[in-house]
Amino acid sequence: MILFKQADTLSRYLAKVHLEGKTTGFVPTMGALHDGHLALVESAKTNTDVTVVSIFVNPTQFNDPADFKKYPVSIDQDVRLLLEHGADILFLPSQTEIYPAGTGRPKQYELGTLESRLEGAFRPGHFQGVCQVMDRLLGIVTPDRLFMGRKDYQQCMIIEKLIRLEKFTTKLEIVNTVRESDGLAMSSRNMRLSARERSIAPSIYEALQYVKKNIQQGNQELLLAKAKELLAEHSFRIEYLELTDAENLEPVCDWDGKRGMVAIVAGFINEVRLIDNLPV
Repeated sequence: MILFKQADTLSRYLAKVHLEGKTTGFVPTMGALHDGHLALVESAKTNTDVTVVSIFVNPTQFNDPADFKKYPVSIDQDVRLLLEHGADILFLPSQTEIYPAGTGRPKQYELGTLESRLEGAFRPGHFQGVCQVMDRLLGIVTPDRLFMGRKDYQQCMIIEKLIRLEKFTTKLEIVNTVRESDGLAMSSRNMRLSARERSIAPSIYEALQYVKKNIQQGNQELLLAKAKELLAEHSFRIEYLELTDAENLEPVCDWDGKRGMVAIVAGFINEVRLIDNLPV
């Protein structure tokens, strides 16, 4: 595995890779790697010739500065895992490499209503920050394929829109959510859960399963109310739990029995925020 810390050096190297006719797969991460990240690395290795992984904790996507400070960092372990799983390149940039002009006057992206709902409503500016860092990273790496996890469903839709807006030739590949044996979606934030919090965290997935199992054609208000009640019983502070259109994330109040939907949820266990979703 080759380590790069400078953007221009990495770009020149990858330009040579493309001239050789090799395809590149890109896995952007914020570190604290787990099996979900490693599934993305494996998908990139399977489907492209050269796998590039980045580790950068992006300050502009944290609407809460305290959350940014608490984000887990485990670089030594991350490097070991990437070596074990055969990543070809690790990009480990500083903040000035990603934001050479600083973060004071960022570019704005026309994301429409997609950035104002769900995550966007509870994390103002979050998706603008995601687009800022991904615009920069995609410009540096210029990958043939970008691999991201379905757990961040709304983020995947945002990045797909960014790719269209900025006219990148990269193809987004969405990889299924990797879960623990009890159903909890793997997340770097899980590292912050206490033993007791970890024991009740899978109830967020159980609530989604309840929705999927019990959904029927018609109005969904009572079904969602019951799912929220189940979460509240497990000490979750719910931000949202909705049934949404799978294509545009607009809320679905009355279901025709045919429309593709996603049940999507976010909530806190004490200070740790968890998200998840499930196709319905």
